[in-house]
Amino acid sequence: MNPDFFRLKTKLLFVCSRNRWRSPTAEALFKDHARYEARSAGTSDSARIKVTSSHLNWADLIFCMERKHAEQLHDRFPEELASKSLIVLRIPDDYAFMDPALIELLQDELAAHIEF
Repeated sequence: MNPDFFRLKTKLLFVCSRNRWRSPTAEALFKDHARYEARSAGTSDSARIKVTSSHLNWADLIFCMERKHAEQLHDRFPEELASKSLIVLRIPDDYAFMDPALIELLQDELAAHIEF
């Protein structure tokens, strides 16, 4: 049997504002991935999926698209984030869902933190 069969997947959480374009695109990049499980959420009240403490507790790595998202999470969830680090990708809200330029930028920024 493959020794990686029993290895747990690393849980990735991607956070943007409205959970419509950037974070769902990042989540989609890891659909059915052998090493990672991904979810996405947003910080805005109008987010498609609004980030909760459950999201943060679930995640092994948390990626925020912009610094403001990391600041909002630290303000709202200080206890949940006490033992976690947030990684800011610096990806502006200039792209549509699955935009090839967004995918390339995500891959470039994520490469410093995880292996694809």
